[in-house]
Amino acid sequence: MVLERTLSIIKPDGVKKSVIGNILNRFEEAGLKIVALKMVQLNKEEAEGFYAVHKDRPFFGELTSFIASGPVVISVLEGKDSISINRELMGATNPDEADPGTIREDFANSIGENTVHGSDGPETAAQEIAYFFTEAELVN
Repeated sequence: MVLERTLSIIKPDGVKKSVIGNILNRFEEAGLKIVALKMVQLNKEEAEGFYAVHKDRPFFGELTSFIASGPVVISVLEGKDSISINRELMGATNPDEADPGTIREDFANSIGENTVHGSDGPETAAQEIAYFFTEAELVN
């Protein structure tokens, strides 16, 4: 079985609502292993670096300000098809369109404050994981 890794971020709204444990439990119940975990407070520059792919989009300023507005919990999830499983658990970006029982449907306030971030593909996952974690911080 080929294992895949993906990055997950519980955003400031999820941390503020005290649903960290609930969200992490959903990952584990879905068969994903948490191989790295940390809570950090990103500054604006770090947020802009992480979301640089969106720098020309109209929502960039709002996105980076929000992610830097409070602590976030960043994890690396590992498992077979971890990227697609995580994205299914998260639900649609717009919580009004998210399926019942998904993280965003249960906890998100809006498209902008949508509680979680997850990598959208293998290349993105590798880049995002490397942005926040060294190889030594990943448990094998």
